[in-house]
Amino acid sequence: MQERKALLILHGKQALNEDVRAAVTARREDGWELAVRVTWEAGDAQRLVAQALQDDYPILIAGGGDGTLREVAEAMALAKTDASLALLPLGTANDFAHAAGVSLNPLEALALLDTPARSIDLGEVDGQLFLNMATGGFGSNVTANTSEELKRVLGGAAYFLTGLTRFAEVRSAFGRFSGPDFLWEGDFLALGIGNGRQAGGGHLLCPQALVDDGLLDVCIVPAAQDVVGTLGTLLSGGINGLESVSLSVRLPWLEIEAPEGLDLNLDGEPMESRQLRFCARPGALKVHLPMASPLLGS
Repeated sequence: MQERKALLILHGKQALNEDVRAAVTARREDGWELAVRVTWEAGDAQRLVAQALQDDYPILIAGGGDGTLREVAEAMALAKTDASLALLPLGTANDFAHAAGVSLNPLEALALLDTPARSIDLGEVDGQLFLNMATGGFGSNVTANTSEELKRVLGGAAYFLTGLTRFAEVRSAFGRFSGPDFLWEGDFLALGIGNGRQAGGGHLLCPQALVDDGLLDVCIVPAAQDVVGTLGTLLSGGINGLESVSLSVRLPWLEIEAPEGLDLNLDGEPMESRQLRFCARPGALKVHLPMASPLLGS
C-alpha cells in the first residue's frame, strides 16, 4: 500500500492562498501526512527537493506555475529518485497542467495523490531538463516580455495581448535543424520543442505530443511574406491553423545551429545559445496524472 506521506513545495507568492490551505487541511483529514515548505528566493526549490528526498518523502508536490514545476521536476530527475511528483498548478499559464488534464482547483489537484504515478519523459537541452516545452523566436519573446502585473489582471490572456502589441518588433531567426532522418534550414518566426503540448498561456505548438513516447515534438514556423497573418494564426490557436503555417516532426533528439544566436524560453527559464542539442529522457520521472490524461499514450 502506498505510504500516505507527501511534502508540498509551495511558491512563496501562494503562501497566503486560502484555497491551498483548505485543500491541504482536507487531505490531512483524509489521512495524509502532508508537510508544507515555502520558497523565498532562487535555489530554494532545489534545496527543498534535496532535503525532502533525504527525509524519505515518497511524494513531492510542486505548488506554483510552470517555472516552479520545472525546477522541482529537474531536481528530482537529476537526483534519480524513486519518489514521485504531484502537480498543484497555481501559476498564470499552467500550460503543462492544462494539457495534462490536471484541475486548477487545489483540492481536485491534490486528489491525484491517490492516483498511481506513471513514468514520463523529460526533455533535455545542454544539460538542463524541462518538463513542458522550449520555445524560441517570437513565442519566447512574448513570454519573456509579459509583465507580472498584466498576468495578475488578465491571467493567460495577458500573453495573447502582449503578442498583439509586439508585432512591430517581430524579426525572423536563421537556424539549421538536424535529427534522425530530418534536415531543415531557413528563417523561422517561432519554434516549439515539446514534451508537453502548449506554451505562452494556451498556444498549442505541439498538439500531438505525448509524455511517455520517448520522443520530442518539434514545431517550426517558417518565416513567411505575410508575417502578421502568420503570427495571427499562431496566436489565435487551433490545430488546423497551426498546421497551415508550420512544419512538425517527432524525434528522439534534435540539434540546432543558429549562427546569430537563439533566445529560448525553457518552461519560464530564459537561455541563449548558438548551438543546441535537445533530446528526450524516456521515463525520467514518475508523476501523478489523471488516468485519462491526453498526454499519456501507453
